[in-house]
Amino acid sequence: QVQLVESGGGLVQAGGSLRLSCAASGRTFSTYDMAWFRQAPGKERECVVASTWNGGSTYYADSVKGRFTISRDNAKNTVYLQMNSLKPEDTAVYYCAATIYADTAYLEDKKTYNYWGQGTQVTVSS
Repeated sequence: QVQLVESGGGLVQAGGSLRLSCAASGRTFSTYDMAWFRQAPGKERECVVASTWNGGSTYYADSVKGRFTISRDNAKNTVYLQMNSLKPEDTAVYYCAATIYADTAYLEDKKTYNYWGQGTQVTVSS
């Protein structure tokens, strides 16, 4: 069983930055394929960014390309989402997700992921 705990959300002004963290349990974290999703009120949960365990395949939503970056520290069992140049439309609950042996053709599909965090709220004011 893998447990994921997000942190780092909060309120920020448009143009600002936040870094979300997702701490994972398990001794094989380095083999996890990881993703960040978000869900705004009344909208579907969408993939923001995803990456295979070795970074060989990555996905970035068009809306965040050039602004958001995923990274990981295997020694700390943690994956990060650096968010720069934030916009009000980035406001959502952000979720960390994990799986093993993801089909890279479906990295952005929420059905790919078996494990989910509880979410952290990000609010961007205009």
